[in-house]
Amino acid sequence: MLRKDLGRTRYGPVFQAMRDFSANRTSETPDELWLTEHEPVFTQGQAGRAEHLLAPGDIEVVQSDRGGQVTYHGPGQLVVYLMVDVRRANLSPRGLVSVIEDSIIDLLRTYDIDAANRRDAPGVYVDGAKVASLGLRIKRGCSYHGLALNVQMDLEPFSRINPCGLIGVRVTQLADLGGPTRVEDVKEPLLARLESRLER
Repeated sequence: MLRKDLGRTRYGPVFQAMRDFSANRTSETPDELWLTEHEPVFTQGQAGRAEHLLAPGDIEVVQSDRGGQVTYHGPGQLVVYLMVDVRRANLSPRGLVSVIEDSIIDLLRTYDIDAANRRDAPGVYVDGAKVASLGLRIKRGCSYHGLALNVQMDLEPFSRINPCGLIGVRVTQLADLGGPTRVEDVKEPLLARLESRLER
């Protein structure tokens, strides 16, 4: 499995690169994990409903082809895109979601943060507040898009939307939960957990 650290990026070009990678891959193409921090952007999922975008203001809104509703990406949030041949990995779509959620929950446990998932709303939560969101697209048996873990960022833009279509849900981040304050410190331990579960 290959890793690519893209640094800080605009969402649009990375979204296009994911689609190009997925369209051109073959059964022999190694899986890849892409890491980035995006410039501020709201992304709408395929089924995204306009009423969940309350007041975007000056932040760009991009229509995406992942599952789920609207979310926010910005500096201080670790985004990991999973370019995985799901069939080759013997995973169902729900199995891939579990890999992602379990990896984040396990990571947070090392920081003494008690996190959990919700069957009715994918993501990772601490005391009901969302700390990580996820949205995937699976096409021709291969996934793209992935997860966003809030490390230390400006959370204000989340108040301009119903995050992931959840009305009244709070959003939190590792820095406010006693965890790391630098995205750099989270990359390696999270990737190690994702790779370990994907390669089982």
